[in-house]
Amino acid sequence: MRINCMIGTAANHLTFSASVSALPSQATGIRRRIGPAAGLALEKLGHAIEYLTDEFMHEESFAPSGRDGRLEAIEILMAANRSIYYQCPEVPSLRERLVTFFHRHV
Repeated sequence: MRINCMIGTAANHLTFSASVSALPSQATGIRRRIGPAAGLALEKLGHAIEYLTDEFMHEESFAPSGRDGRLEAIEILMAANRSIYYQCPEVPSLRERLVTFFHRHV
């Protein structure tokens, strides 16, 4: 989950518009089954987000103006990242699997 750490670190230093939040609106702690295609997409998006964030953070001489194109690009990539992640099916918790198992065998 290196992607989430990088996003969290970047979110502490960057301000995003209200329309695109840096934090997911859905509940955390839910595991998802990420297939090969989604995994590759998440990896590529993570690298792009990391690259743009690093480039933005290392530019010390200029303060960000009203809207920097890189910030908008990071927002779009983060939204795409969340969209792909939330489309992956949820993995039921152990409790949910046990409840289902016992309901079937009663």
